[in-house]
Amino acid sequence: MGLYAEYLDRKLDFNGMTIERKKQLQAISQLRGGTDVFVYAADITLVDPKVGILYEDLASIKDQLENLKGEALDVVLETPGGVGEIAEDIVKLFRNKYNRVCFIIPGCAKSAGTIMAMSGDEILMEPSSSLGPIDAQLQWRDQVISADAFLEGLRKIKEEATISGTLNRAYIPILSNISPGQIEHAENALKFAHNLVSEWLTQYKFSNWTTHSSSGEAVTDEDRKGRALQIARDLSDQKRWFTHGRSIKIADLEELRLKITDYSQNHLLHDALSRYYTLLRMSLEITNIYKIFETPTSQIYRFKLPPGGRPVVIPQQAPEAALLSIECAKCKHKIEIQANFERNVPIKPGALPFPKSDNLKCPNCGAEINVQAARMQLESESKRRILS
Repeated sequence: MGLYAEYLDRKLDFNGMTIERKKQLQAISQLRGGTDVFVYAADITLVDPKVGILYEDLASIKDQLENLKGEALDVVLETPGGVGEIAEDIVKLFRNKYNRVCFIIPGCAKSAGTIMAMSGDEILMEPSSSLGPIDAQLQWRDQVISADAFLEGLRKIKEEATISGTLNRAYIPILSNISPGQIEHAENALKFAHNLVSEWLTQYKFSNWTTHSSSGEAVTDEDRKGRALQIARDLSDQKRWFTHGRSIKIADLEELRLKITDYSQNHLLHDALSRYYTLLRMSLEITNIYKIFETPTSQIYRFKLPPGGRPVVIPQQAPEAALLSIECAKCKHKIEIQANFERNVPIKPGALPFPKSDNLKCPNCGAEINVQAARMQLESESKRRILS
C-alpha cells in the first residue's frame, strides 16, 4: 500500500495530519544527527504569484527560526521559485544563524528555489526530486520570457545583420519596442543569478572539496571558482534546458559535476521524508493553505481567500469561542459567525454559528460563502477544534 492510501485509510483530519507531520520532522532531525529542521513549502499546483518566494515570507521565516536552537540547519524546500533578491535575503537569514545549512528537496525547488539550494553545504534529493533552470525571467510585452533567450535572440539578429549588411525589415517592429534599459536589465538579471550561485557554491558546497577524484591532485581556489561558475552558466543555459519549467534531476546535476546526496539510499531517512512529503501534499490539498513555514514544534500557515467571501479573523473574545467577520463578495453584506471550541457556549446575539459544512449562506442575498480557510486558520492558531 502506498503512503497516500495509508493515510487516507487512517482518515486523519487536519489536526491529525499536523501531529503526524511533526512526528516525521522530529524523526528527520534525529536521523540527521540532531539538526534543526525548518520547512518552507508552497502549493506548487496553485497558479498564483503569491505561492512564489516573496518579501512577505521573510517575517514568517525569521519567526520560525527563533524557535530553533541547534547548530546546523536542514531546510526542507518546496517552491516554484520567485524573486531572486528575496531568495538571497532568505539565505542570509539562514547563514546569520547557522554555519552549516543543508537543503532537502523531496519534491521540487525551481528557479529561485534552485538558487537557494546552491547555497547549501549539502543538497539532498531522491530520484523523483527536481531542481530547475535559474535563467532569469523578464516581463516583456505582457509576456514572461527568459532573459537568456531574449539576449540570444538579439545576438542572432545582430549577427544576421552583420553578415548580410542590412537589417531584415521584419525585425524593425520588434526592435522598436526594446530600450537599452531593457537589455541592460536582462544582462544584470543573468549576472545576478550567476554571481549568487557561483559565490555560494565556492563558499559553501565546495569549501571541503580538497582533492580531484580523477587525478588525486589538490583542488585550488581557482578550481573551485571555475567549477562553480561553469555550473552557474549551465543552470542558466536556456539552450540546454529549453524551458524554464524543466525538471533537473540528480543525474542531470551530477552530469554538471555537482555532487548530490541521494537520500533514498538511506532507508530510514527516505521513509521519514516520504511520509512527511505525503502529509505535506495532503495538508495543502484538503485545505485553503497555500504556504507552510514550520519546525517540529511550531508553524505558520498562509491561506487562500475563499471564493465568495473575504474572512477577517477578529481576536478571540473568550477562550471557549472566537468571532469572525465575513463579507459577502456578492452583496458586500457583513456577517458575524461564532466558532465554539467548547460545547454549550451560547451564540452571541446577531451572530451565526460556524457552519458544519464550511459553507455559509449569506442571509442577505443567499450566496454561498466557503469558510474552510477561516476554520483552518482558527484551528491552527488556537490549536483547538471548532465544534459545530
